[in-house]
Amino acid sequence: MASQVATPSSLHTTVASSTASLSSHSSASPSQLSPDDVELLAKLEEQNRLLETDSKSLRSVNGSRRNSGSSLVSSSSASSNLSHLEEDTWIMWGRIVNEWEDVRKKKEKQLKELVRKGIPHHFRAIVWQLLCNAQNLPIKEQYSELLKMTSPCERLIRRDIARTYPEHEFFKEKDSLGQEVLFNVMKAYSLVDREVGYCQGSAFIVGLLLMQMPEEEAFSVFVKLMQDYRLRELFKPSMAELGLCMYQFECMIQEQLPELHVHFQAQSFHTSMYASSWFLTIFLTSFPLPVATRIFDIFMCEGLEIVFRVGMAILQMNQAELMQLDMEGMLQHFQKVIPHQLDSGPDKVIQAAYQVKYNAKKMKKLEKEYTTIKTKEMEEQVEIKRLRTENRLLKQRIDTLEKKGNPRYSEEFILQLERELVQARLKEAESQCALKEMQDKILNMEKRNASLPDENNVVRLQEELIGVKLREAEALTGLKELRQQVRDLEEHWQRHLARTAGRWKDSPRKNAASELQDELMSVRLREAEAQAELREIRQRMLELETQNQIHSNQLQRAELEARNLQERLQVLTNQNKRLHAELQETKRKQAEIECKNKEEVMAVRLREADNIAAMAELQQQISELEIQKEEGKVQGQLNNTDSSQYIRDLKDQITDLKHEIRCLRGQRGLRGQPSFDGIHIVNHYGGDKESYQSSDEDGVKLSPQLTSHQVRGRITLHPNLEDSESEGDEEGDALRLSVPSNGSHKTTTV
Repeated sequence: MASQVATPSSLHTTVASSTASLSSHSSASPSQLSPDDVELLAKLEEQNRLLETDSKSLRSVNGSRRNSGSSLVSSSSASSNLSHLEEDTWIMWGRIVNEWEDVRKKKEKQLKELVRKGIPHHFRAIVWQLLCNAQNLPIKEQYSELLKMTSPCERLIRRDIARTYPEHEFFKEKDSLGQEVLFNVMKAYSLVDREVGYCQGSAFIVGLLLMQMPEEEAFSVFVKLMQDYRLRELFKPSMAELGLCMYQFECMIQEQLPELHVHFQAQSFHTSMYASSWFLTIFLTSFPLPVATRIFDIFMCEGLEIVFRVGMAILQMNQAELMQLDMEGMLQHFQKVIPHQLDSGPDKVIQAAYQVKYNAKKMKKLEKEYTTIKTKEMEEQVEIKRLRTENRLLKQRIDTLEKKGNPRYSEEFILQLERELVQARLKEAESQCALKEMQDKILNMEKRNASLPDENNVVRLQEELIGVKLREAEALTGLKELRQQVRDLEEHWQRHLARTAGRWKDSPRKNAASELQDELMSVRLREAEAQAELREIRQRMLELETQNQIHSNQLQRAELEARNLQERLQVLTNQNKRLHAELQETKRKQAEIECKNKEEVMAVRLREADNIAAMAELQQQISELEIQKEEGKVQGQLNNTDSSQYIRDLKDQITDLKHEIRCLRGQRGLRGQPSFDGIHIVNHYGGDKESYQSSDEDGVKLSPQLTSHQVRGRITLHPNLEDSESEGDEEGDALRLSVPSNGSHKTTTV
């Protein structure tokens, strides 16, 4: 195990030995040294330089630390590990690192296959940084400044450092180099993300990173993992994301291993009892370190999907044994038996993991179902608490009304509130109608704009119209010429008829001339017919040319529009893909924001309910004080000399309490109002200063107006506003009045 995982101090030796090995290989055959190998050598030398700088900075921060020479893996063991690596695999990963951008974009599938087979140990540090895009993170520059600051989580981090990899050479000794760099990284992150702060499970992930790279780079990679790999949601104080993972994993078991799921349910063996550490530490606390490191390689490339796959593969491999065990036996099996099954290596379990059915769309659906269930549960809890508070308040109000006999709120006040509510709802409905009308108008305007042709189409149509008008003018000109010819023929025909009318009286010579004139007339008629046919053919040709031109223009417009549509389709397709990706990300963020908003709304509702309860308690106290005043008058417990002054003091206190109630009513709508869990008002007898305090979790002070009177006697109010259904709490709601009379005390209890 130790030979396969390098410490930060040993990484210097490992990179140096790798560089020496490659240098010796290249010097032996200088003609075979490619530009890629030269660039890889430069990168390894840069990594070596960073490690030297990091070790020097560590010694400068804490002068008493160990030097980097006492590492877990010596240079000889690193050289032996390198000698066992196949040369072609080593060169292939070197080229992948050199051409990372092209490989990540064009050969992502092949890259995933290589990562699943395992990243070579010497390349793991730089490949992990490339996989999560942490090599140029700006926050890396702030690391040294963060170490100079003080974190509120330092004590917790110090306490848990010894529990992180307690058997590993790099971390097991107290105040060793490993524990110090682990403390530095955890402290720096607790300052960067104060909402998460520090969580014990995250130290195992940071420890694995520190076994591969210097602390500054480990800090950058850890920040990216928390931000982009859902780990931040897992480590939040509410651990809502862990609950979601448990729900999704349990649904996968129910679907793919129904018999085992029924057995777990029968034994009350919940998923979180064995699988929570899988997701929080990515199997680092459950599996041998070499196996967990191989799984972490895939996690860096594919995310939490590998945790679901490996978890299901483990259950499938151990289903027969688990079916025979009870809850305690299953716990022992997960803790002791399963880790030893993987001592032979991770290849078997990784191969089985990728035989597991995993549907990303179904996981999204399960996420929505879980969010809905949790929202309903929170609403039910708030509703139950609200009903309990209302029930308690109604009970107190009934008791008060029974004592006084008159209601606190008049019917007119309730009717006024109802009228205001109706008016507010009417205004809201009118606003919704106006908004809908405006939206309809906008849609109509958009449709009209879309139906209008663009400027290019208008210009083409105008050109076609001009051409058609020119051809129409030519046709009209030809028609006029034909009509003139028809009129000429009609005149010739009339003259011909006039000549032929007296032909039988003429001589034969004149008859011959007439025949010649008839033939001439016939020729002219045939000529006119031919010209008419020619004109008709020309007109027909003009019409065909016009139609041909129109069709050509339409075809050109259609082709141009088709090209535009294809280009637009391509642009819209790309835009749709980009928007789809943004939509998925937005939905995820929106779901997170909605959950946060609902939690805040629930908290505000709870605070409002507490404020209502506090106001009701104050009203009840006023009523009880008034009743106590009346009882004091009737029973004659007050002395004649002290009764009038005491009654005036009580009236002053009642006036102050009523003023405080009005103030509370004005603040009921404000968010963030601290809740009142209890009120304790004390008036010290015969003192110069009076103390009226309201104590709850937030330490909210009552108005200083309550301390403006000097009152003789001692008044103590102990209401209990906690949610409790026991009858024993009623004694805590009693009002005690103690009045000194001639050196003795008179006490009245309600």
